[in-house]
Amino acid sequence: MDFMTALDIGASGLKAQRATLNVISMNMANIRTTKTLEGGPYQRKSVSFESSPVYSPFDEAMHSQLNRDLHGVKVLGVTADQRPFKQVYEPHHPDANEFGYVYYPDINVVEEMTYMMNATRGYEANVQTIESVKQMFNKALQIGV
Repeated sequence: MDFMTALDIGASGLKAQRATLNVISMNMANIRTTKTLEGGPYQRKSVSFESSPVYSPFDEAMHSQLNRDLHGVKVLGVTADQRPFKQVYEPHHPDANEFGYVYYPDINVVEEMTYMMNATRGYEANVQTIESVKQMFNKALQIGV
């Protein structure tokens, strides 16, 4: 594996964790949203990932067997969670139904914070990987001088 491939793998991880953090922040910002453009309460969202090869098929044919199975990560998409909404009795709320209940998204702050800490640590690990690759590249340049 060369330096640029290692950087590509680290960058794919950074993009994936950034997407996760964006979705988590969106969930946290909409924790009390009772009405969206689609109608109804906000639905919690999550990110789906997929392993993706670093090399194109042509590149795979030109590299050694050791480099052939290198994979990064890519974001497949953002999916809406299918949890049922929370019912809260608030008869004076403008979005209350005829029985006085308001539907809120089922978003748990502790759960979201745990996901956020996990994504942050994943992001930090990818940053450290890229920093290590840069240090190795600089050392290789110094050896050549």
